[in-house]
Amino acid sequence: MIRSWHYDADAQWLDVVFTSGRGYRYFDVPEAVVADLAAAGSKGSYFNREIRERFAFEPADERWLPE
Repeated sequence: MIRSWHYDADAQWLDVVFTSGRGYRYFDVPEAVVADLAAAGSKGSYFNREIRERFAFEPADERWLPE
């Protein structure tokens, strides 16, 4: 489900690229949530449960999409 992600701790932005190729930036994501995402056995399940629909987001701008 998740191809890659990048986190900016200062801005608390979480940039996520899904296997579909779509990317989104999630705002005001605490560092602890990202640490839990990194440690999760199933990144997709954790994302759906703890991030999706809980944080404001916008579609990706190709200039900042992680590789």
